[in-house]
Amino acid sequence: MGAFRKSGGQGDLAPGLYITATPIGNARDITLRALDVLTGCDVIAAEDTRVSAKLLAIHGISRPLTAYNDHNGARERPKLIARLKHGARIALISDAGTPLVSDPGYKLVREALAEGIPVHAIPGASATLTALSLAGLPTDRFFFVGFLPSKTGERGTALAELKSIRASLIFFESAQRLAESLAQMADVLGDRAVAVTRELTKLHEEVRRGTLGILAAQYAQEPPPKGEVTIIVGPPPEQQADLARIDALLDKALPFMPVRAASELIAEALQLPRKEIYRRALEIKDDDG
Repeated sequence: MGAFRKSGGQGDLAPGLYITATPIGNARDITLRALDVLTGCDVIAAEDTRVSAKLLAIHGISRPLTAYNDHNGARERPKLIARLKHGARIALISDAGTPLVSDPGYKLVREALAEGIPVHAIPGASATLTALSLAGLPTDRFFFVGFLPSKTGERGTALAELKSIRASLIFFESAQRLAESLAQMADVLGDRAVAVTRELTKLHEEVRRGTLGILAAQYAQEPPPKGEVTIIVGPPPEQQADLARIDALLDKALPFMPVRAASELIAEALQLPRKEIYRRALEIKDDDG
């Protein structure tokens, strides 16, 4: 039964902190378990109590709300921890989706765990996974970036650090900076495949797919779109190994170095998988032998 006692119903929630996912748009995208937690907890710690009050009203839930966000987190955390140590049941929710993604929730979780307070995850909606599902881009490996810096120079530096990551990249972005950010991504990352998603699960949900350059040009010619924006950028194209260059370097290195050492050195220099270089080195050795 996890954090729930056998009889079920309000008042049967075990003490602890509940990391509770809420809808990212459509109010019906809330789990039955999340409704149990929000109904049965002592207090709900919300990123914005006004936003959360609307969701609670839709589902007929009336529980005390307290604000917990980037601005007041340092002040409010000790109060929440003190209540949890006395056996309170606190649900942590963000404005939308799964808490701890681009919000200060992890600091509260870290301190709760340090105090031996039970922490429970109540999974549900997530903008990152919803966007990834719709993008039509590789999903076997992905890297969540969140919001890039707002200043152009800092954003360029951050993008340069992401360039070599061989995975789909997930960004949050403001609608006002969307065209500018897409154009800079194209400059730094290369003109990769991209999907721009907004208003996910809502009435005006939109997904645009194309390349960074094409979508940057489209959005530059339009007014900034409305709603929350999540961007999925495809991984870099597979590098094609320059076999002639690999062979030339191996021919120079193998007379003076063991196969493994030569392979590691050349793989690092060319930024290629060591196994490929090692396999080619063995072939050359066999031919020479």
